[in-house]
Amino acid sequence: MRAEMINVVDEIKQAISLLRRHLDWDQAVRRLDWLNNKSEDPNLWNDATEAQKLMRERQNLDDSISGVRKLEQQVEDNIEMIALGEEEGDAGIVAEAEEALKALRNEASRRQVEAMLSGEADSNDTYVEVHSGAGGTESQDWANMLLRMYTRWAERQRFKVELLEVHDGEEAGIKSATLLVKGHNAYGWLKTESGVHRLVRISPYDSNARRHTSFSSIWVYPVVDDSIQIDINESDCRIDTYRSSGAGGQHVNTTDSAVRITHMPSGIVVACQQERSQHKNRATAWEMLRARLYEAELKKREDAANAEAASKSEIGWGHQIRSYVLQPYQQVKDLRTGVVSTAPDDVLDGDLNPFMEAALAHRISGKPDLDVADAE
Repeated sequence: MRAEMINVVDEIKQAISLLRRHLDWDQAVRRLDWLNNKSEDPNLWNDATEAQKLMRERQNLDDSISGVRKLEQQVEDNIEMIALGEEEGDAGIVAEAEEALKALRNEASRRQVEAMLSGEADSNDTYVEVHSGAGGTESQDWANMLLRMYTRWAERQRFKVELLEVHDGEEAGIKSATLLVKGHNAYGWLKTESGVHRLVRISPYDSNARRHTSFSSIWVYPVVDDSIQIDINESDCRIDTYRSSGAGGQHVNTTDSAVRITHMPSGIVVACQQERSQHKNRATAWEMLRARLYEAELKKREDAANAEAASKSEIGWGHQIRSYVLQPYQQVKDLRTGVVSTAPDDVLDGDLNPFMEAALAHRISGKPDLDVADAE
């Protein structure tokens, strides 16, 4: 086996070892056996809430354990294939097995990141809000680009995406939008994306082809299930209805079906216009408000300094987490971790995992953020 592939195999085996330690392997296997036996207990569903909790734990443990076992088996299978190919002088078999091992290295890396997602709400579905900053058409177009970027990322992850609400810009782009991303660990993956995103490019809306800097913000918060109690006093909320807007289809209506709820004590505002039914939009908006209040509480527990809502931060210089430079050079740089991509088109098409993985590792390590001036 070539030295390069020996290194690849070593990296995979090291990742597997870390995954086993993170799971506390023997304890995890015993716990899964217990949960499998418990799932056959006819009395389990007497308490539906507890049953659902146990079934989610069982599914997550099963996915983790079977994933590690599958990695181990596939590594051994491909090592044997390489040995067989080398013995028979079949370069095609060797090349195929080497490519498979490289893919397994990526899979092992992804599973290591997912092992970090052990927060209270990391496994939940999530909402993603996009808000354009000051700058009119430029920022509104940039907000629309970000909306597409996160939609493409979610599709790449095979998550389900629903557009709950969108407010179009006057000339182009959007003023704001809300996505619902559904899938295991959706919130865990996306939670580090909250913040201000900066774009530098030659403006397609400037007849003099000058370079413009635009800002838009992203706010991510988890969907909460019925087991999490969030008390909201309805007298603290203002409910407004209005007509849906958008480019057509389900987002346009001739009645006041869209619903906006303002939670006055916190200043949190949520809106939904996905359905033609005001009743359904109202129910979804209440769920979104519960999620926003829950996310705010999670932030307080994690770090008091991060408890401020994104809506209370200025969308501009000094608050950005990532810069996307399209001119005069091509680069996307995360200002917290220093991760850089020289393929901004790929990033804007949803290639975000390197940034997310680094941000998650950075968050867990507790390292201080890079100074913005240094990161520039």
